[in-house]
Amino acid sequence: MGHATSYDQDSRIAEYYELIPVSRERGDVNFYLECARRARGKVLELGCGTGRNLLPLSAAGIEIDGVNLSESMLAKCQQKLESQPPQVRERVRLICGSMTDFNLGESFDLVMLPFRPFQHLLTVDDQQACLRAVNHHLRQKGRLVFDVFQPDFRHLHDPTYRQETEEVPEVACPGGQRIRVTSRVLAFHPAEQYNQLELIFYITHPDGRRERFVHAFSFRYFFRYELEHLLARGGFRVVELYGNFDKSPLRDDSPEMIFVAEKSP
Repeated sequence: MGHATSYDQDSRIAEYYELIPVSRERGDVNFYLECARRARGKVLELGCGTGRNLLPLSAAGIEIDGVNLSESMLAKCQQKLESQPPQVRERVRLICGSMTDFNLGESFDLVMLPFRPFQHLLTVDDQQACLRAVNHHLRQKGRLVFDVFQPDFRHLHDPTYRQETEEVPEVACPGGQRIRVTSRVLAFHPAEQYNQLELIFYITHPDGRRERFVHAFSFRYFFRYELEHLLARGGFRVVELYGNFDKSPLRDDSPEMIFVAEKSP
């Protein structure tokens, strides 16, 4: 199945994605592992990427399917999976497909979307299609858990952010490379609630060779009650809402909005 996503622009994105602290030190794995254990059944992860959450959950005994549209990200996930013990590999199924249009032929007790894949869905039609597909795949009283960032209004209009700003100071990677990441907003689209963004990777190799590559993508932002209405239209009711992965309540200064929603009868 051939797909083209922003993550397939350059195979190096999949290679370096999980090495940068913003991914590696996100602190959400234990939160999603606890959600999976509470579900007491099979889990589906949409936007599983390179397996940053999927592999620790399967290693902890969770049976889990992962869906991702990017072939390069899935290939990296598969590569990592092959180094796991047989009992871990047997708990995992990887599927290349869209989170808005999938039919896996079975039901799940938990569907999760860690690290903001829902924000790649720019239109209400796509958001509703995703929620319909999730609802279709959930057992009665099954749960959907996902996170999005809580908007910082400066990032939605301030032209300062059209200049490169440092996301990740230079850090050492296990392979001996050093990596620095900057970001910038290419365009603001307030009427449609999304920004066009670039993540810019600067790599210094052990032999001194340097390279630069860019990951360009568009990212939708949401507000709390907008998502509550979307979930209600999609056949869900919100049962828990957090502002961070320590389960602190949503406050004005919370970095995240983490929704736990139950399939409505």
